[in-house]
Amino acid sequence: MIRIVAHFALVLSAVTGSLISVPTVAAPSEPARDYPISPVPPTEVRIDDRFWTPRLETNRSVTVWYDFRKCEETGRIANFARAGGLEKGCFQGIYFNDSDVMKVIEGAAYCLALAPDEKLDRYLDDLIAKIAAAQEDDGYLYTARTIDDPKYDYPGRQARWSHLAHGHELYNVGHMYEAAVEHHRATGKRSLLDVAIKNADLVCKVFGPGTNQVVDVPGHEEIEIGLVKLYRVTGDEKYLTQAKFFIDMRGRRDLRGKVYGAYCQDHVPLVEQAEAVGHAVRGGYLYAGVADVAALTGDRNYIRAIDRIWKDVVDRKLYLIGSVGQHGAGEGYAGAWKLDNVEAYNETCAAIALALWNQRMFLLHGDAKYADVLERIIYNGFLAGVSLSGDKFFYPNPLECDMKFRFNHGALDRSPWFDCSCCPVNVVRFLPSIPGMMYAVEGDSVFVNLFAAGTANVGFGSGKIKITQQTDYPWNGKIRLIVDPQNAGEFTLRVRIPGWARDEPIPSDLYRVEAGSETHWKPVWKINGQAQSAPLDKGYAVIRRAWKAGDAVELDLPMEPQRVVSHENVEPNRGRVAIVRGPIVYCVEGADHGGKVLNLFLRRDTKLAVEHRADLLGGVTVLTGRGRSAQYAEDGSVVERPADVTMIPYYAWCHRGANEMAVWIPDSKANARISPLPTIASTSRVSASHSHSSDSPAAMNDQIDPKASNDHDIPRHTWWDHRGTAEWVQYDLAGPTAVSRVEVYWFDDTGRGQCRVPKSWRLLYKDSDQWKPVEPADAFGVDRDKINQVRFKPVVTSALRVEVQLQQACSGGILEWRVHK
Repeated sequence: MIRIVAHFALVLSAVTGSLISVPTVAAPSEPARDYPISPVPPTEVRIDDRFWTPRLETNRSVTVWYDFRKCEETGRIANFARAGGLEKGCFQGIYFNDSDVMKVIEGAAYCLALAPDEKLDRYLDDLIAKIAAAQEDDGYLYTARTIDDPKYDYPGRQARWSHLAHGHELYNVGHMYEAAVEHHRATGKRSLLDVAIKNADLVCKVFGPGTNQVVDVPGHEEIEIGLVKLYRVTGDEKYLTQAKFFIDMRGRRDLRGKVYGAYCQDHVPLVEQAEAVGHAVRGGYLYAGVADVAALTGDRNYIRAIDRIWKDVVDRKLYLIGSVGQHGAGEGYAGAWKLDNVEAYNETCAAIALALWNQRMFLLHGDAKYADVLERIIYNGFLAGVSLSGDKFFYPNPLECDMKFRFNHGALDRSPWFDCSCCPVNVVRFLPSIPGMMYAVEGDSVFVNLFAAGTANVGFGSGKIKITQQTDYPWNGKIRLIVDPQNAGEFTLRVRIPGWARDEPIPSDLYRVEAGSETHWKPVWKINGQAQSAPLDKGYAVIRRAWKAGDAVELDLPMEPQRVVSHENVEPNRGRVAIVRGPIVYCVEGADHGGKVLNLFLRRDTKLAVEHRADLLGGVTVLTGRGRSAQYAEDGSVVERPADVTMIPYYAWCHRGANEMAVWIPDSKANARISPLPTIASTSRVSASHSHSSDSPAAMNDQIDPKASNDHDIPRHTWWDHRGTAEWVQYDLAGPTAVSRVEVYWFDDTGRGQCRVPKSWRLLYKDSDQWKPVEPADAFGVDRDKINQVRFKPVVTSALRVEVQLQQACSGGILEWRVHK
């Protein structure tokens, strides 16, 4: 059993609806306005199940300490000591690394709120002392600037606040405000809170509409959320006013003289924005902050703006796993319907930001559709970002991984850390917030949004109830809610009926259940064993009664695997289906299919069986069936054969090594990606005199056809940065083979780089232990954008070598090298 403390806690008393006073801070007055719906304080939520409990415990016992250790090893913590004069040394890492430390502190604070931990408490005291030492006298805190390492050139080095588009001064401290509030709540100590308040006071003094104030905005939003948290814990309205100022000034070229563009959501004023653009994490944090300020000020223009933007995301830009962003779009939105699977970025931080925003949208509107999106995120787009062991992480989360992905973006595997490690440290603070999103209260209505076994103590008005959930969700759709009204009497229970249970994968037509795969389930629930049904209200089963101790509400949500298809405008998914079961999106992975999955397809008549495997990937429900695979026959025709298919939850992929993976699976042979037949070249072992670290000799026999000599979208071999030298590449054949022809496609990036076709080349074969030149019938061609074929007198050999002379001052490379009998 784990008691969970979530970072999203709005400091609201579930009994009175007023702001809770926290130790050593005077109780702030109750705001005149706020969210109409209040989340049940997460300190009142206990989860005890086999899905979330292990993950939450791993986060507490492994990830928090692991993240702190990596922050130590990479100099992130030393930067504060050096800025504070506690030790000597240069600045280490990236200019926004201060924020990483703050996010881990926030995660650690939840652990302290969970249970006393002297070791962790002492560690935080020592760390916070370093942070306080690094703060300048007027409250400024930015270790890159304070250290001012002459060897490190960072954005805005010339002066404070001079490069807000990318400088991250305000982003860093926004995370500090959040960490400070949570540390104060957990311990009662003011050590970090005082640092945060001193800095926020400086920010409020520097930025604003007054004389001698700076009219500008942060390029990377986040401080807005932190300022609102400071307002809530202190009651000082200037922090709320400052958050609103930063929002109001976005896109105001007329008042600022410059704006930072759509990448920073700074192209037009917020209230005029109608679609999600730019960097996905920045946008998600902005929209969450806007929701906070709208709730506290009653600004309807804000609400209308984020309503429009939310609809744009869900209608046209949301991946099925509940995340956003693409490679090539600045880690952001690529445009309507631009949902490529291989190029999907789906940064783990973007999933977190989107979840925070959707939770706030629910608190504003009380509609289950926001919880539907939230649930899709946490079980898929977010959860894939952290390993089961809690110490490896994904930064991007594609929906397909193949050779092209591995070349363009690296061999995708969870990493122990990153130079830019915003995702690992965001995971550690977000994961324990999930239980704080399970229940909420409005008047005498209690919302049940998420399902997990455990208990919740819910207060509202003058009443108090206890809810016990019994379920094996997400593997089983049976949910039992046992209600103990204590002193509550009559009230309304509003239980979310997930959209997926009603054949709505997400709340728009971006994705739909394929015809013939619908459940046609009608919402039915039981109260004390008696079946009941009524129209849903905003996606909720509404049950009002005078409750008695032991009253039980039962749901049996349909858990049949469903085939989901995309809107026809999503071109990469045409002729493809995804398999969804409950809130879980499934995928096929090479580890279960001999390394290859992209040639698999699932016809409409494919039946999938459901099987829970407790010994696989921490315990998962898999889907198995008899699919089909497309292959080339010896004569070059395409044939299909039966193929056993195993599907695992998307979040669990890549725990068995980097390999092929796909969420969207072809529905016919015509749409399958077929692996070429083995060739003399593809079965050979490749070596080279030299190869650049980002390239690979293996590219030469991967059987991927180039579009042109400067094709940068496929794997390549280059000898970079050797220039004007003699180089070679070699095939060690599978065995003695008769050969008489080779084809070489040269890499040449004229106009972009310094690789050129070679000055000359020749082909040698191995005869016993000697290399001998072939007797050519053709010239050794060095033409660009074509195959250069050389026929020669047949030889029987176990190895071939291409020797090249690179052009003077130039390097070179090969995209494909084929060998024929």
